[in-house]
Amino acid sequence: MTQDEKSVQMAVIGAPHGVKGEVRVKTFTGDPLALGDYGPLRAADGRIFTVAAIRPAKIVVVVRFKEIASREAAEAVTGTELFIDRSALPDDLDDDEFYHADLIGLAVRDETGSSIGKVAAIQNFGGGDIVEVALAGRRTVMIPFTLAAIPEISVRDGFIRIDSASAGLVDEDDGE
Repeated sequence: MTQDEKSVQMAVIGAPHGVKGEVRVKTFTGDPLALGDYGPLRAADGRIFTVAAIRPAKIVVVVRFKEIASREAAEAVTGTELFIDRSALPDDLDDDEFYHADLIGLAVRDETGSSIGKVAAIQNFGGGDIVEVALAGRRTVMIPFTLAAIPEISVRDGFIRIDSASAGLVDEDDGE
């Protein structure tokens, strides 16, 4: 599954749980128990996974998928990433909320309106979201996902605008 298809990763299958085909699943949903509410999930290779039952288990959920009936089948799908089409997600977000899938690929403009690159990814290493920007020449930079560094986001118009100084791309003392 590629980003061009506007797919959104919802979960990744972890280790088997028990002998009847249940698996531990790390979800990327607001409510981990709502994983099945989005309909069938797809793996990158096209396999379909339908949630038959789900329950919480510490930091993951334990899921029984209709397509997995044994521990051996569960072992075979360990590490499988699960996706849905972006169109399956609700669009009733607040003005300051965004799906990562909607931001990736947007043009990045500086304070003068000049295009300087594209959003390559949204990262989070534990200290908050970071926008990874691919600049001309294939070099990437990390910009904090803050209002100071990224004062304007227009998914509809296909761009984000950054403040170069707040984003750490220029030294404020240099006047550039």
